[in-house]
Amino acid sequence: MRRPRWIPALCLTLLLTSCTAGGGTGDDGTVTLRFQSLAWQEESVEANRQLVKEWNATHPDVKVEYVQGSWDSVHDQLLTSFEGGEAPDIIHDASDDLADFAYGGYLADLTDLLPARLTSDIPRRSWETTTFGDGVYGVPFLQEPRVLIANATWLKESGVRIPTPDDPWSWTEFRRITDELSGDGKYGVAWPLKEPVSATLNLSLSAGGQLFHRGSDGKVTIRFEEGDEVVPRTVHDQANTDHSASPTTLGSGGSDTLPGFFGGKYAMVPLGFSYRQQIVQQAPEGFDWQVLPAPAGADGLSQGVSPQTLSVAEDSPHKKEAAEFVDFLLRPKNMVRLALGDWMLPTGTEALKDPALRTSKDDWATGTALAAHLRSAPAQSVRGYPEWKDKVATPAFQEYYSGAIGLDELRERLEKDGNLVLARYQR
Repeated sequence: MRRPRWIPALCLTLLLTSCTAGGGTGDDGTVTLRFQSLAWQEESVEANRQLVKEWNATHPDVKVEYVQGSWDSVHDQLLTSFEGGEAPDIIHDASDDLADFAYGGYLADLTDLLPARLTSDIPRRSWETTTFGDGVYGVPFLQEPRVLIANATWLKESGVRIPTPDDPWSWTEFRRITDELSGDGKYGVAWPLKEPVSATLNLSLSAGGQLFHRGSDGKVTIRFEEGDEVVPRTVHDQANTDHSASPTTLGSGGSDTLPGFFGGKYAMVPLGFSYRQQIVQQAPEGFDWQVLPAPAGADGLSQGVSPQTLSVAEDSPHKKEAAEFVDFLLRPKNMVRLALGDWMLPTGTEALKDPALRTSKDDWATGTALAAHLRSAPAQSVRGYPEWKDKVATPAFQEYYSGAIGLDELRERLEKDGNLVLARYQR
């Protein structure tokens, strides 16, 4: 998933100027590739830089220059560099940001550039996140399930059943348990839904939600059906009927909920798996926490994700060499290093077998057990999704979760207003 974070001012200045230009060939025949990475955590940046160094030490004829990018500005920055003919050769992004670049001809089709080792190691369900039309425009390499981060002491003392990936809570059971855990100014759950759309749609896959339906003519229509209702209704009822969900966190980001979580105000917070790093760094001494799987529905633990990706610019004069560097970065051991640096899961089946990702320490094993249930996010290849999300879905879900509108009005706005938006992209 996309990870918006800060970037040092110097790097941003460089990013917006010459550092975005693609590589070339020197007078001595040496090929230079520019690799724009969006790594931001210290461990992740170090892992990426070290891998670039290791490549350069063993490939004297193909040098890679590391370029620091930023999640905050990547889409607009890439669009500017594509249109100006100055895009980096290797591009780090997220799969839900690739559609317009792929359809616009800015990214190289990697179908015939990637080795069989890499294409067979990553499951088909992950490749679907970077497949647009008949082409593959990125390599999905890091993914992040949504999980429940729980106050382990609170749950243990309450006597509630603790779910596991083999025996998760149902959405109905989850609602009942959060109700049991609430009272005296404390809440069973705090939903951080400042950006409610992707969280809602991705979790809705577990209940059979589809929302976007593609016809035989290739056109997409929005239908808010029974499976799509389960997750929104659960959140709405927890916040407005049961009062088991804190109403003040509905407009907050994930990090905003952590002080209240540490302070014993919330028993659980649904967060991305990588938030474990912040918890390890910030939790008070002696605070006991654990990772639980998100609730399951008619389709079990299925969940949508938008993996981090590596792509090659269509204008790069060295696509073959760029693809070889991507293959190097994503060898199983290297993929594990990148996953550990970002506190996320690798997509590769060999990397997922690594003991470092199957340890109980920091609950890595719980997240790894969810990898097989991750699917392409519902809106992955829907043209017009960004506009629908910003202008229709975000305000509609926010109003529904706050109790300002009911389920029928939510449905009407998502479908009626949403289909008008998508129609403009499908003429």
